[in-house]
Order: sequence, then C-alpha cells, then structure tokens
Amino acid sequence: DLGTHRFTYALLPGAGVGDAVAEGLALNLPLRRAAVPRLEPLVSVDDPAVTVESVKLAEDRSGDVVVRLYESRGGRARAKVTTGFPVARAEVTDLLERPLREAPSEIGLRPFQILTLRLRPAREDRGAQV
Repeated sequence: DLGTHRFTYALLPGAGVGDAVAEGLALNLPLRRAAVPRLEPLVSVDDPAVTVESVKLAEDRSGDVVVRLYESRGGRARAKVTTGFPVARAEVTDLLERPLREAPSEIGLRPFQILTLRLRPAREDRGAQV
C-alpha cells in the first residue's frame, strides 16, 4: 500500500456483540439529516439480532428488490421481514441472486449467517376491472 491512508475507530468498553454491531453501523453509516419528511423503511425486521445490510434492485434489471441480511449477535435468530411495498413473491437466493427456494414467512438464521432474499413487487394491473 502506498500513499496516505485514513481510518476511524471507536472503543466501546463493556459492549456486547449487539452493542458493538450497532455502534459500528452508526460509525460507518451515520444518519443523514435532510429537510425531507421521515420515510418508512423499504425493509425492516422484528428481531434486533438480524441486521438488514443492504436493499437494492436486482442486477438483471427485472425490478425485483434484493435484500441482504445477517444474524449479528452470534446466536440463532428468527425474524419476520416487513416491506414498505406489496410483495408478490419472495425467494431465498445465492449471492449471485439466483433463486434457491421460496422464502418462508419467518426466516431462521444461524450465528452470523448471511441470507439474501429476492422480492418481486406486486404490480398493480391498471386495466383490471373489479
């Protein structure tokens, strides 16, 4: 490595794994303050041991949403994933976003397991009649 390198670190004496993960995320991804109304999250989970790492559009430009999450506290966790948009289909995928199986309504994770979900947003059929 050549040149000047800068890094930031923090010490959190007495912190548990969950506290260290939360502090690391706050250090690396600080909240942005803007003059916009508070928006509901696109994806959330109901277990603090499960961390939503990223939410992005699928690489194949299908319009599907890819969610990567992991168990962050070194134990087993069960979580329900909630989205801010209607979902027509949810699948567990590999890291290359290839489908493996249908996603359960509640996900179970092993210690530090990474899981990738592919969510197909429900499309409103504008021409449909009731």
